[in-house]
Amino acid sequence: MKIIISNAASKPIYEQICGQIKAQIISGDLAEGEALPSIRKLAQELHISVITTKRAYEELEKEGFIDTVGGKGTFVAIQNQEMLREKKMKAIEDMVANTVNEAQKLGISYEELQEMLNILYRENEN
Repeated sequence: MKIIISNAASKPIYEQICGQIKAQIISGDLAEGEALPSIRKLAQELHISVITTKRAYEELEKEGFIDTVGGKGTFVAIQNQEMLREKKMKAIEDMVANTVNEAQKLGISYEELQEMLNILYRENEN
């Protein structure tokens, strides 16, 4: 598991950790049932407070991304496939919305953007 913390980011550190772990779970980089580092170990690796790491894990557990088993550790939760698909769709929608905003700022028309998308999508099919 790779996590990069930015002191210059506007998001709190625990949110950066949550976001990166969620992204790795959604992308499949972290598999269902895979063990995560202990709170203490992750805090040591990232050179941050144990309290910050604990808060990140608590948030992830509340959202159903991880499970903590007493005496055993913390693991990637078994994901409901439909819910996982919804999370992936939401992530894609957010990226597309950001792209649309940037295109509009640059004066790119809907037709031009659609043409770009068609070209990129077709290239990826091959």
